[in-house]
Amino acid sequence: MAVSAKKVALITGSSRGIGKKIAIKLAEEGYNIVINFARNRSKAEETAEEIRALGAEVLTVKANISKKEKVEELFAEIDEKFGRLDVLVNNAASGVLKPLLELEESHWDWTMNINNKGMLFCSQLAAERMKNREEGGAIVSLSSLGSQRYLENYTTVGVSKAAVEALTRYLAVELAQYNISVNAVSGGAVDTDALTHFPNREELLEGAKNRTPAGRIVEPDDLADAVLFLLSPKARMIRGQTIVVDGGISLLT
Repeated sequence: MAVSAKKVALITGSSRGIGKKIAIKLAEEGYNIVINFARNRSKAEETAEEIRALGAEVLTVKANISKKEKVEELFAEIDEKFGRLDVLVNNAASGVLKPLLELEESHWDWTMNINNKGMLFCSQLAAERMKNREEGGAIVSLSSLGSQRYLENYTTVGVSKAAVEALTRYLAVELAQYNISVNAVSGGAVDTDALTHFPNREELLEGAKNRTPAGRIVEPDDLADAVLFLLSPKARMIRGQTIVVDGGISLLT
């Protein structure tokens, strides 16, 4: 097994949307990239080709991170291809968007397994590969304003994102001894493919646009830039924090 001379970043759920933006920006910074996807291989391969054009090596791996055995298979492929991992971005997320009284056990389990169990086991396995190296590593996870504020139809996702932020704090403390930094980025409303599943999408976007003090809604590049900052040496003393990127909308009552 050869060890990559370049740093390696795994971005879960990175075939499109915010994850894709993060993967491209990390490739531009000189990283080799692991693209993880759950279903759409063609989208993942399209993203991989864009990244290869930037001069990076790319590994695409299909893995449903809600299942621990699939997470283990994902990391085995990373070991075989690159022999190292320097950065993990827990971006993959899902959830059932329904009023609270309509939620079923399967809706709850689906959301928590992907958004929380997947994050935990990806972070554990990433830390195992980072902790024995002097340079350590960095983990950043994606959250949302629904972790702290009420959003219509957002119960399962909002609760899971609150858990993302709590788990970020626990990971940050326990992994600090290995020179592994752990943080999160929480975004306001972003117009990505994921938002098409919201029954009140148009209303949500229009409301965010009109109310955001910065004068526009958050774009994927805004979140990706914040992630890259937290992964950089400039953020080495930021640990266990959730950085809010929302143009100021959460400051309003």
